[in-house]
Amino acid sequence: MGCVHGKCCRRCPSSSDDEAKEEEESGIHPDGHNPPPAISAAAAAYDAVDLPSCDFSLSYSVLTHRGYYPETPDKENQDSYCVRTNLRTDPNVHFFGVFDGHGVSGAQCSAFARDRLVELIENDASLLDDPVKAYCAAFVAANEELHGDNAIDDSMSGTTAITALVVGDKLYVANVGDSRAVLAVKSNGDGGVTAQDLSCDQTPFRTDECERVKLCGARVLSVDQVEGSKDPTIQSWGDEETEGGDPPRLWFQNAMYPGTAFTRSVGDSLAESIGVVPHPEVTVVQLTSNHPFFVIASDGVFEFLSSQTVVDMVNKYSDPREACAAIAEQSYKLWLQHENRTDDITIILVHIKNRQNNNELEKMVM
Repeated sequence: MGCVHGKCCRRCPSSSDDEAKEEEESGIHPDGHNPPPAISAAAAAYDAVDLPSCDFSLSYSVLTHRGYYPETPDKENQDSYCVRTNLRTDPNVHFFGVFDGHGVSGAQCSAFARDRLVELIENDASLLDDPVKAYCAAFVAANEELHGDNAIDDSMSGTTAITALVVGDKLYVANVGDSRAVLAVKSNGDGGVTAQDLSCDQTPFRTDECERVKLCGARVLSVDQVEGSKDPTIQSWGDEETEGGDPPRLWFQNAMYPGTAFTRSVGDSLAESIGVVPHPEVTVVQLTSNHPFFVIASDGVFEFLSSQTVVDMVNKYSDPREACAAIAEQSYKLWLQHENRTDDITIILVHIKNRQNNNELEKMVM
């Protein structure tokens, strides 16, 4: 969801149902602009890599698509992604990451994190012995290096990061911010899958995160509360799924900035003094044949799609590129139903198969 200087907070008026239907039939959005074109599976990349130590193979597809911004049609895609296989030339170690930039320098911040984070992880001597330690150290170091990069102003810009490190049959997911990782779990032998979240959005909706940033000096208020149209003493905002339209944000005590809707990120040097930190939360899962795939994606996907909806959509497609395109297109459609623009969208889909099954999948998508 980002900061008020980088992303919309869903305060745009919506048209009536009848008007929306007429606009949909005419192909014109309420702002008078044509909606973005359909997202093709051809836009998604595809590749595969083995995990020899556990006889698994990973087939992955990646798709990133710039948001639809009618008022700033030349706005660049601030999302970045990284896929780095065979870290340290080890065929059992692979990295996947999605970085969602925000603020004026958001694209530069996400690109910096994309390039530097995996390098720090790969060069950490403790990587194979203690992946969690290597992960945490890399996030902190990347954040400090971004602060010191004179070519990038990260005072009110930064990036969230959702990353997955595969080490043999172990999956390590590290998250800062409000993007998401989801693991599919086979359910009852009926061909269905259940979504298991591997990250938890770090926002002021979370009581623990809200209290942590308050202790660091942050005011936690929605935009309406800061502007005086709602009572600022009410410190209850419901839950993120139903009350995301005017979310609680972080502000300095006597200022109208930075307005971040997340509590952790890489960058955002000003917000760091009120509790926005780069320390990731890390989840560890042992992969089995009961886990057909996992997804990591920016909040452009999960703003209007639930984790379960995303894994159900993936489960319908044999070609992972088609699954990525379908999820991105549905996300765009829902954004335009609620707002007059869409967010940038980036998704990495990783199928987990035994080597024989993966060879069959490669033939299908070639």
